[in-house]
Amino acid sequence: IIGHEEIIRHLRNAIQTEKVSHSYIFTGDPGSGKKLLAGTYAMTLQCEEGGTEPCGHCDSCKKAIGKNHPDIIMVTHEKPNVITIDEIREQIINDVDIKPYCSPYKIYIVANAELMNPQAQNALLKTIEEPPSYAVIILITTNQEAFLPTILSRCVQMKLKPLKDFTIKSYLTQNLHIAEKDADICAAFARGNLGKAIH
Repeated sequence: IIGHEEIIRHLRNAIQTEKVSHSYIFTGDPGSGKKLLAGTYAMTLQCEEGGTEPCGHCDSCKKAIGKNHPDIIMVTHEKPNVITIDEIREQIINDVDIKPYCSPYKIYIVANAELMNPQAQNALLKTIEEPPSYAVIILITTNQEAFLPTILSRCVQMKLKPLKDFTIKSYLTQNLHIAEKDADICAAFARGNLGKAIH
């Protein structure tokens, strides 16, 4: 993960002090690294080594990398522009009382969470207000204004800020072997967004 040191510090600290929140919102532009951060945090929470970053080689980490971890649930939706109350009920609310299969936590990741309609958000609210001790809900969004104030007030908000141009430039030159002058141009156009710069 490039940049976002403040957020990483906060998440590591939450693990060390055993103050992991039950609900998070990761917000930022498309390509800013929200999914990567959320996925890495989920992987770390489930890692059998119990450290502040995932070991990458225990059984749990391997499952997370292979996207088939039974206790890291990616919430899906049928229609492209909406996440319905039925989908939230089926994948989170009706599932959350079942204890984790093989891990300390049961983690639900909702990508494009701004697509939840108000009914879906209201249904989710009760779980966010009274979650089982092992549940962690991560909402990933490009637009947190779409959430009800009650959801916003009960989640820890992680706002991904744009990266510095030199951070992007050095990633492009060192990792992708882009020529310096091209990396300069890409970094300038990307406006602090690594995903955009890579694209």
